[in-house]
Amino acid sequence: MKVGVLSDSHIPASTRRIPEQVFRAFDGVELILHGGDIYTAAALDHLQSLAPVLAVGEGVDHAIGSPRVEVKRVLELEGARIGMVHCLQLPGVLSEIFPGTIDLLRHHREAGLGTRLAPSAGDPGSQRLDVSRALYSVFDTNVDVCIFGDTHYEVLEYHDEVLLLNPGSPTLPHQMMRLGTVCVMEVNDGRVTARLVPLSELPGPPPAYI
Repeated sequence: MKVGVLSDSHIPASTRRIPEQVFRAFDGVELILHGGDIYTAAALDHLQSLAPVLAVGEGVDHAIGSPRVEVKRVLELEGARIGMVHCLQLPGVLSEIFPGTIDLLRHHREAGLGTRLAPSAGDPGSQRLDVSRALYSVFDTNVDVCIFGDTHYEVLEYHDEVLLLNPGSPTLPHQMMRLGTVCVMEVNDGRVTARLVPLSELPGPPPAYI
């Protein structure tokens, strides 16, 4: 199963419409997952012209309503369990997850430089973050993939056999007004592979920023 993943499109607060390059990146997908900061149902309608859309979000996003938008969700796709939440706050980590955040926190602990980690669940004597256990506390179940957004920074990292996937933003990467990234994920018999797609490398007109 081929799945398109995006987040933080901010339509129409960034650009008026989902950029054409997103549709080129998602050519052939069977499902689109949106990680939040959607802002308007029209953005999901636009994406749904290509494939069915499921999303997560808070505040104004959640007002779009079920079944397309939930605060968080867990999907079973081709034998893989995928958790989705807009803002990923792991228990014991006092920041959002950026590229390299977990490795850096673990390194600081091992080097005795201090830590922002609380003891892992079920092991009060340990300061090592167990990502799989931490995500269980977020989704109330084990997941193979966690899709999230909010930071506008792309993350594609495996930790404790779980894929952490933030596709970045297609319209405001790193909070800059230019084309950013989306992700294309393949799920086959429980095995998940994913790749980030830089939209600037695809043909199409530049988006019109507000």
